[in-house]
Amino acid sequence: MPAVPATLDPVRARNPLFGANRLKLGLFGTNGKGAAQTLVPEAYRPSWEASLQTARMADALGFEAVLAYARWKGYIPGETRHPSGVTLDPFTWCAGIAQATRRLAVIATSHAPTLHPITAAKQCATIDIISGGRFALNVVGGWNKPELDMFGAPMAEHDARYDHLQEWLEIIQRLWREEAEFDHEGPFFRIKRGSSMPKPLQQPGPPIVNAGGSDRGQRFACEFADVCFLILRSEDTADIAAQIAAYKDMARREYGRDVQVWTYAYCVQRASRAEAEEYLHHYSVLHEDGPSLDAWIAGVGSQTRIFASPEATRAARQRFAAGAGGSALIGTAGDIAARLEQLSEAGLDGVLLTWVDFVDGLGRFAEVMPMLEARGLREAFSPTA
Repeated sequence: MPAVPATLDPVRARNPLFGANRLKLGLFGTNGKGAAQTLVPEAYRPSWEASLQTARMADALGFEAVLAYARWKGYIPGETRHPSGVTLDPFTWCAGIAQATRRLAVIATSHAPTLHPITAAKQCATIDIISGGRFALNVVGGWNKPELDMFGAPMAEHDARYDHLQEWLEIIQRLWREEAEFDHEGPFFRIKRGSSMPKPLQQPGPPIVNAGGSDRGQRFACEFADVCFLILRSEDTADIAAQIAAYKDMARREYGRDVQVWTYAYCVQRASRAEAEEYLHHYSVLHEDGPSLDAWIAGVGSQTRIFASPEATRAARQRFAAGAGGSALIGTAGDIAARLEQLSEAGLDGVLLTWVDFVDGLGRFAEVMPMLEARGLREAFSPTA
């Protein structure tokens, strides 16, 4: 069902994801290790103290969101203590972060096969109430086979996972908005006299986030998501503009919907571009976490369709080590502001940012924020307002 425009619900309209800034900003993955596959000692490690510190720093800078990813098992079989598997639960984490911040939207990720839709609906509504209407749900069909094996959930064929995800989400959205009990009988779920109270503050429900890279995934995102995440396939702004336009055009043409398109990017900011590139090489090449990187690429490549070819995967290895295949923001504060302006001009609505060391990175990024305001990408912001 197409999402109701945010402006029709005053609570939903206040969600930071629907704010006025041309280019919105968020944090990615601070409930886990972030996106870098590196062995450098300064790499971020999740703790509640670090989660609070980074969320409050982002809140004070005027960021719109923080997204908590879902991870149940690390990438390397048998290595249970590897950082890739040390992840705080996204729902519980978002509830806590919502209480510790004033403005940030908190986005929890759920793999549909790991959580019943009735449970998910209740958890989402509760966090939306705790946050005062700042919650959003990032929905994933599930791609990591070892994780699903642990749950006893079969790994379905790629497109069938989206069929399951669609039914799962449709049940949740009915629970969010319908007062009367209802029965549901579908291919994947049987619900008898389903209901959930209280309802979320945002109606007809919190915003939906989804990253669809395949044809089926893109169609799902265009039909159901308010914020569509994609991995930019090129660094050329003309190619990026075409990729984003294709997404937004499909949503309007086939589903009558306007969607935001976001990406995520790894950020390396230093006093000079040469210094930034040197550090990028240091952490993503000289000190890459090779076994974890190999396992991650193999797992994602076997269960998703985001890699065009083995050759393309090998060519992009450093990008995966640097930030899970995200876009690169490398250089001085001015370089990064200029690149973000290019991405905005190409049609991008938002960027989730990740750093090797989030505290250091956010401290440096404070220099970028007034540059984004000067370029008209963001409105003037004061943390005391």
